[in-house]
Amino acid sequence: MAAAAVWGRLVRGARGAAARRACSTGARARAPAAAAQELQIPGRGRFLLEHAAPFSPFLTDSFGRQHNYLRISLTEKCNLRCQYCMPEEGVKLTPKSELLTAQEIITLARLFVKEGVEKIRLTGGEPLIRPDVVDIVGQLYKLEGLKTIAVTTNGINLTRLLPRLKEAGLNAINISLDTLVPAKFEFIVRRKGFHKVMEGIHKATELGYRPVKVNCVVMRGLNEDELLDFVDFTKDLPLDVRFIEYMPFDGNKWNFKKMVSYKEMLDTIKQRWPELERLPCETSSTAKSYKVPHFQGQISFITSMSEHFCGSCNRLRITADGNLKVCLFGNSEVSLRDHLRSGASEEELVQIIGAAVGRKKKQHAGMFNISQMKNRPMILIEPTLMSFPLCQDALQNPSNSKQWGHTFSHWLTLRASLPRQKGKALMKNKLTGQLFLPRSHPEQQWHITGILQTQLRGYCVFQKDSSSTFDTKCLDTSLVGQVSGDCQSKEASSGSEFYTMDLGSCTKVPRASDNLTHTDEEGRATMVDVGGKPDSRRSAVAGAVVLLGEKAFGMVRQNQVKKGDVLAVAQIAGIQGAKLTSQLIPLCHNIPLYHVEVSLSLDEARYAVVIRSSCQTWGRTGVEMEALTAASLAALTVYDMCKAVTHDIVIEDVKLLSKTGGQRGDFSRV
Repeated sequence: MAAAAVWGRLVRGARGAAARRACSTGARARAPAAAAQELQIPGRGRFLLEHAAPFSPFLTDSFGRQHNYLRISLTEKCNLRCQYCMPEEGVKLTPKSELLTAQEIITLARLFVKEGVEKIRLTGGEPLIRPDVVDIVGQLYKLEGLKTIAVTTNGINLTRLLPRLKEAGLNAINISLDTLVPAKFEFIVRRKGFHKVMEGIHKATELGYRPVKVNCVVMRGLNEDELLDFVDFTKDLPLDVRFIEYMPFDGNKWNFKKMVSYKEMLDTIKQRWPELERLPCETSSTAKSYKVPHFQGQISFITSMSEHFCGSCNRLRITADGNLKVCLFGNSEVSLRDHLRSGASEEELVQIIGAAVGRKKKQHAGMFNISQMKNRPMILIEPTLMSFPLCQDALQNPSNSKQWGHTFSHWLTLRASLPRQKGKALMKNKLTGQLFLPRSHPEQQWHITGILQTQLRGYCVFQKDSSSTFDTKCLDTSLVGQVSGDCQSKEASSGSEFYTMDLGSCTKVPRASDNLTHTDEEGRATMVDVGGKPDSRRSAVAGAVVLLGEKAFGMVRQNQVKKGDVLAVAQIAGIQGAKLTSQLIPLCHNIPLYHVEVSLSLDEARYAVVIRSSCQTWGRTGVEMEALTAASLAALTVYDMCKAVTHDIVIEDVKLLSKTGGQRGDFSRV
């Protein structure tokens, strides 16, 4: 029986090799006899191959999919805190006693391999922080019939452990890396370590791993501008850079604006390398692979959003606490740990596994349905596809999303809530159609249809009714609907004037029009039509100041903040913010920025970080909002990174310093 089992696994291996060879040549899979002749397997081996039983029925679902690939999570812990994956403070972990021991992992792995599993991938959390990971790899290597032992890692510990892992039997590596910019890396993962990851990649190539797979989750507004850099990364290294479609999740709604599709990525890359060629694939592959001729490496696309690959899925997953998941996006789990610890026999375990596989659906639910289902945090299941909803609290209680850090999705949620605030705060004059503050004097009406924009800009702008003799007031944008401030206008004159509130004072601003530009004739918000404007060089400079206090200031100056280099991360956040302005400010145009610069300096006299941002473009509309957004987000990032030290932090003086170009002419703040 033992010999038959060994030959059975050999048969399955031969079949798999023949099928893969057939796929790569574009031919149909050969019959077992043809495969035997091609592989030149003699005697007993050929007989078993020609008369072999079908693939294990326990690992074959009702749609005929054969599951020969098992992913095992070794731990729920991770040494990074990626923005799109995990909250800064981490997630609630399963008690150690409830996690699978090394022996339990090997017992289950042996069972799956006997039934036909040929590839096992170790995941996490971060699998390489588990102390016995090398021993686990070594024991897996001893399992007859197991062809591939792989690991998916963030690369932080890879250089130190890889020589021992290779010696133990590890023969495939996936490394997660979403940016090639060190400061952006710290911003995304909230930790240092970029150079360790790069060292790990080079160490893997030095030790002969071919290819070294690099997983990159592509997110609009964050790293889609690095696509070409990642492709160029494959020029001199044997890498397979795998671009993974991001599955964005904001509150309880999918936000497809942040998802960059496979076809969009491919088009961008082909503009630079039109000679890009498609590579053959295995039937069960989740990747669409391409190669630039004469490059050592290649690129691939994981089309988890635009073109799902459920029909060829051959994967099963075991979580760190021993639950079997037959579908990554399903909420159905079976505890193999409990059955194992209760003394279930091997035959009983196989029956339990077979029943779970038999219930596997033809394909997972649509993305909108997935967003509503209960599931465990993605970091605990599949750290490679971090785009899945983070946790049940975030799914069912969007109001709790504060705990997940200051991410772009929170700013988008804020943007969406502002119209509701405006609706509650303003009333409409039935005769004139103008909006006014409900508790102000009946004759004291203000044309404030553009209040939504002014809230986001951080100062108030009002048009004084020329027929009114009442004093001009400024609205405190932090409390929409309440009049505050004390700025008194000069004598009413013909026409109207704009006033801005800046630290309790009002500043008169020259106007170029008697009407708000972002409203139509009926007072509804609308984008300005810039189609008829001439192109011209536009630039803007904005500033902000963050008062940190003595302790936090000292830590920033000495670069001792645990989250990383505050100034470097804030600089990257500001640049990213400028690029995202049209997504954050509803009526801003999406314009190409030719240059964005964000600088941060330390003012010891005030224990402050002084921020200065500048933007440039050649176009039909200005870049004041881009400069202001850059300064604001850089300031918010400084606050976020220092708030663990003290909450007595003040952001002030967010303002436009100068602008050039446009019909209103140049502006410079004295």
